[in-house]
Amino acid sequence: MSADMRLNVHHRLLIAALVVFAQQLSSRGGAQAWTYNYSTSPSRRWLEARQWCQEHFTDMVAIHNQEETDFLNELLPRNSKYYWIGIRKVAGVWTWVETNENVPEEAQNWATSEPDRIAGQDCVEIYIKRDKDAAKWNNEKCQQRKGTVCYSASCRQDSCSAHADCVETIGNYTCKCHPGFSGPSCEDIACNPLADPAHGSQLCFHPFGSNRFNSSCLFSCERGFRLVGESQLFCQASGHWNQPVPLCQAEQCPDLSHTNFSSGTMTCRHPVGPHSYNSTCEFRCDEGFDLIGEDRIRCDHSGQWTASVPACTVVQCSSIKAPLHAHMQCKDPIKEYSYGSMCTVQCEDGFDLIGANMTECSSQANWSHALPDCKAKRCNPIKSPPHGSLSCSDPNGSFSFGSRCTEACDEGFLLNGTSSFECTSLGVWSADMPSCLAKRCPPLNSTAHGSFICSDPHGNFSFGSRCTTTCEEGFILNGTAETECTSSGTWSTDVPHCLAKTCHILQSPPHGSLICSKPHGEFSFGSQCTTTCEEGFILNGTADTECTSLGTWSTEIPHCLAKRCPTLKSPPHGSLNCSKPHGEFSFGSQCTTTCEEGFLLNGTADTECTSAGTWNEDIPQCTAKRCATLKSPPHGSLICSKPHGEFSFGSQCTTTCEEGFLLNGTSDTECTSAGKWSTDIPQCLAKACPALSSPSHGSLFCSDPHGEFSFGSQCTTTCEEGFVLNGIAKTECTSLGTWNIDIPRCSGKTNLYIIV
Repeated sequence: MSADMRLNVHHRLLIAALVVFAQQLSSRGGAQAWTYNYSTSPSRRWLEARQWCQEHFTDMVAIHNQEETDFLNELLPRNSKYYWIGIRKVAGVWTWVETNENVPEEAQNWATSEPDRIAGQDCVEIYIKRDKDAAKWNNEKCQQRKGTVCYSASCRQDSCSAHADCVETIGNYTCKCHPGFSGPSCEDIACNPLADPAHGSQLCFHPFGSNRFNSSCLFSCERGFRLVGESQLFCQASGHWNQPVPLCQAEQCPDLSHTNFSSGTMTCRHPVGPHSYNSTCEFRCDEGFDLIGEDRIRCDHSGQWTASVPACTVVQCSSIKAPLHAHMQCKDPIKEYSYGSMCTVQCEDGFDLIGANMTECSSQANWSHALPDCKAKRCNPIKSPPHGSLSCSDPNGSFSFGSRCTEACDEGFLLNGTSSFECTSLGVWSADMPSCLAKRCPPLNSTAHGSFICSDPHGNFSFGSRCTTTCEEGFILNGTAETECTSSGTWSTDVPHCLAKTCHILQSPPHGSLICSKPHGEFSFGSQCTTTCEEGFILNGTADTECTSLGTWSTEIPHCLAKRCPTLKSPPHGSLNCSKPHGEFSFGSQCTTTCEEGFLLNGTADTECTSAGTWNEDIPQCTAKRCATLKSPPHGSLICSKPHGEFSFGSQCTTTCEEGFLLNGTSDTECTSAGKWSTDIPQCLAKACPALSSPSHGSLFCSDPHGEFSFGSQCTTTCEEGFVLNGIAKTECTSLGTWNIDIPRCSGKTNLYIIV
């Protein structure tokens, strides 16, 4: 440096060399002098200030404690721009730049509300002799110009021994001994020798001599013993080991005294100590229980039992399920399907038990009995009726409980009875087997002056019947001789007509009277006679007879006998006792019904056969609820099944109409469990024929027994004076809804002149 430059520095720099005698600190040897240097002219940026300190002294001051802060606040003069110090934000953290160490929060000495977060304020100044926040820090932009504070280092290479570090102090240095060394010359420290623990050994390492600082000893125990304490000890700088010598204790297994080992016994032996190394425990289960796990366990060298405590589990029989169509109820005193479990089997309604109804799980894990079977009850085998077919579903075997059968009839045949029936849980069919009856055609009457002969393979005037009409000698057949009853229940052709013959005179039978019609004269062909009996007598024979084409009556005149009432039968679960003054079940008979024990009479006990040939009271029932008594509708008939008595629960009734009438409503109804019919009885309405009009020059007179121009209506045509009828005067509305004869015409009379 030149003489001029040194003079300039002398004018700008005020060097303060102050020997300060401070109180002795335990971390430093004694009081020494510390040298600081500062400059206020010129003011410098932060980087320029540091470069100036490094060029002329050691470095910029980096404040580390409060003592240094107070000293600087007293030493330095007040400067309006304050002073930079050796702290700066590096990577977002406040750092001592000389050592590149982060400044801990407890060493930071910020002024109130500092540091702020203004961008670019990354350098630190100190407020020297400020009225507020004196000697506190403030972050500022590094481009600002401020005063400079430097320090000079005191430590040299030979200042301290090899076992100490030279530490800077204010104006001087102190020697700080390395760990394990002490005294002014930093001499080494020794620890007391260590003894082996019982059942253990040690392995030591001495980097600076036997039992010297940083010596370490590693302890281990014999097999079956574990180390209690630190496994490795170190000789510290204080001359003491960091921990006491550890102990070797026998390995302790978990205490089994309070282990829940139910349904069995546990026996333990302890050669060393309770539940410790080489202790053994044996286990045994009660009858009906199996041991799950080891029957003997031992406490091993690791302080663990060789196996987990076993468990006594109840002997388990195989899982069982209720047989088909059965309910099973089990009592399990311990566990489901285990030793002592008892199961009882009960078959469902409609099934019989085959085998033992109870089984028990034994200690050998076997059931005492095999589960029984439940076999469906069987009904009587049935066959298809003549002219019909039978279709059955058999979920539990042929004709067994639950079987459902449905019957269908061949073409031309009608089902008489219930079409579907079921095998009930009592082993009986729910209804009687229906029959297939041939469809009936309207009954044919012999035509006037003629007769017909019919073949009836399936019953009178029924499907397949063939009728042939023949006339008496001297009469001509008018129409087709043969007609056949078709599968639709109608005749293939109408019956032809013949002239009449006369039959012999008839006399009324004793106790009776005779009423005859005479369409062709009294007691002539076509005449129909009906015999009726006096009150109290019943007709023995056919009431109606007809004069045939042979000139004979179709049947003999019947006799009048005392009237009979319908034969009575004892009701189910009841008995019938009758008197018979005029014969069994005849006029004057009185019958009394009594029920068996356990049954109640449903109706009037006494009934009498009246002069009308009917019982004045119906036979009462001894069973199920009754529905209202049904009657056939006018021009209809009612067919009912009676599984539990007439018009009782389960009865099914089917309504059919007479020929010429149509059903208006539902044909089938059933007596429900509430004693009500499921539907009302339908009505039978007469089939309607096309409306007729009087012919020209004629008039039409009609009888309408079932409504105008309906089945049974008969219309007669008459012509005005001077006109004659061309055709048959009478026509009738048939059961097919058609007129049997077209309306005739009225033609003018033709005068016949004879020329002689």
